Amino acid sequence: MPLSEHEQRMLEQMERALYAEDPKFATALEGSGLRTYTRRRVYQAVAGFLVGIALLMAGMVAQQVWLSVVGFLVMLGCAVLAVTGWRKAPKPGEQPAAGAGGGPQARRQGRQRRSMMDRIDERWQRRRDEQQGGQ
Repeated sequence: MPLSEHEQRMLEQMERALYAEDPKFATALEGSGLRTYTRRRVYQAVAGFLVGIALLMAGMVAQQVWLSVVGFLVMLGCAVLAVTGWRKAPKPGEQPAAGAGGGPQARRQGRQRRSMMDRIDERWQRRRDEQQGGQ
């Protein structure tokens, strides 16, 4: 479940406070987050893909169709994991949250990618916040 705009603002404030208070600690934490996890996931998927190729070849050599099919399925699953992991990995120096920074175009692209339920959720939260502020 994505963070609401209020939660994103709070998180950004906490990040700024952390950078201001202890910049060395903040930069040490920066590299150990999502980027490292996704990079590790992509490497594991590549290794699994190579295992799938080995299974496929072993099935062909041993003339065992089921082993070749299993190898192909392993290759397919690992390819999907690698591609999705690669797409989710933020670039170095980029904010991991979509639309958390940048200009209006970056925010517009983030809005286009959200589902209809996310937009409805956001509108509901905004209305609730407006009603609480008006009372």
